[in-house]
Amino acid sequence: MLTISRLAAHAGVTVRAVRHYHQIGLLPEPERDHSGYRAYNAAAVVRLIQIHTLADAGVPLARVQELLDAGAEEFAAGVEQIDKELLAEIRRLQSTRKRLARLAAGEHLALPESVVGYLDRLRGLGVGEWYIELERDAWIMVAAQVPHLVDAVIAMKHASLEDPDMVKLYGYLQGPLDWTADDPRIVEIADILERVMIRAVEAGEMNAEGFDDQFVDLMDATMLESAPGAEQLLAILAERGWKGWTRVERVPANRVSRPPA
Repeated sequence: MLTISRLAAHAGVTVRAVRHYHQIGLLPEPERDHSGYRAYNAAAVVRLIQIHTLADAGVPLARVQELLDAGAEEFAAGVEQIDKELLAEIRRLQSTRKRLARLAAGEHLALPESVVGYLDRLRGLGVGEWYIELERDAWIMVAAQVPHLVDAVIAMKHASLEDPDMVKLYGYLQGPLDWTADDPRIVEIADILERVMIRAVEAGEMNAEGFDDQFVDLMDATMLESAPGAEQLLAILAERGWKGWTRVERVPANRVSRPPA
């Protein structure tokens, strides 16, 4: 007859594990001998080895009992089911690891892969990191607001980068925008934007589709706070009959009022 420590040694587990199996009902506790010790026999060793083998193979302890009590066919079916569950869990963990790896890269937090690719393309054009961060934060809000539209909008943004005017526009964003309100470059940017917007209207492209008014106001306010000269730029465009930034509209000149300087 064996003591608990010898039983554990024969099965390759710890005494603590044996006591835990007793506690959850997987391994019956024998009666104590005349000296007050629990004495285990060969059947207990076999049972403990079976428990340990199943647990070590990844079978949850809650499922070990049913497998030990199952017949050959039931045992095979049970193992197959557990294997499927483990495979699903492995895939879930692999997906989590991939997401964590993307998060470590910095920009994948709350951003679809398509947006990250677009931001990388802007970097390739030499756009300053300060503006990349501004776009990134805007896209995070857009992705949360209309996630089903992001990929289509990004595809349009990629197509727009084939326009020499858009490439020229991003050229202004390579350095810091520490411009004054009377900087002539603001007028140059307004000229470029107007040409781009005219072509967009002629092509029937819609701006900010699916955005509610409150979100549009938030995006516009963010742009005004983050980009020096933005208010002056909008004022120039307003004089030419353009309204808005996130949701651009063509309006008659007599309906446009110049924002205060």
